[in-house]
Amino acid sequence: MNRPHILCHMMSSIDGRIDTDRWTLPADGQARDTLVNQYFALEESFDADGWIIGRTTASAHFLKTDDPMPQGARLLPRMSHIAAAFEKKLAILIDPSGKLRHERADLDGDPVVAILGESVADAYLEHLRGVGVSYCFAGEDGHDLPAAMRALHRDFGRRRLLLEGGGRINGAFLEAGLVDAISLLIYPGLDGQAGIASVFDYSGSATTQPAQGVSLRLDHVETRNDGVVWLRYSVNSPP
Repeated sequence: MNRPHILCHMMSSIDGRIDTDRWTLPADGQARDTLVNQYFALEESFDADGWIIGRTTASAHFLKTDDPMPQGARLLPRMSHIAAAFEKKLAILIDPSGKLRHERADLDGDPVVAILGESVADAYLEHLRGVGVSYCFAGEDGHDLPAAMRALHRDFGRRRLLLEGGGRINGAFLEAGLVDAISLLIYPGLDGQAGIASVFDYSGSATTQPAQGVSLRLDHVETRNDGVVWLRYSVNSPP
């Protein structure tokens, strides 16, 4: 395979919603975050060499955003830029339009790689280079995820990645046939509201079927502390 193996690792309420602040509180009196922390504790067990999040998730938890920088002459090559040698896992941010503003080269100690559209301004590439952020491209508009995954494999040596949301990015990877496995922790609570972000939230027309042809094989079921259930699936995508 000329791209990394991609495991979608998520936690949701029993109705599939992923905004943790909206979930009902645990029946046993535990703090909500105590249960949510099981999600983070499991991350290390996958031996992944990177994790992927979208711009919305990145801006909610890590970085500020701004309007895309104005276009000028396109002088810099649209090819992968490796800012520095690295051996540890990478924080991979999907940011097609170049809206995220970086102040350092890492997130939680993991070197950042930005996945961009080729249409971003040279000024934005200079911004990334100035703070030591690596980058690669996902086609002209930043939505060619297979091309980006091939670049991560070829240029950055990535073999196994965690896909960690939000729902729209997960849905885009699903529609592109890039999800190889799913790890889903079910939190023992509810959200209940229509329209709240869910595990897979592909943004398309009402007739779009992003999961068409996909089948799942249940590989593991585990009841964990405080009523959390862990499900693992292998994903068979159409060729």
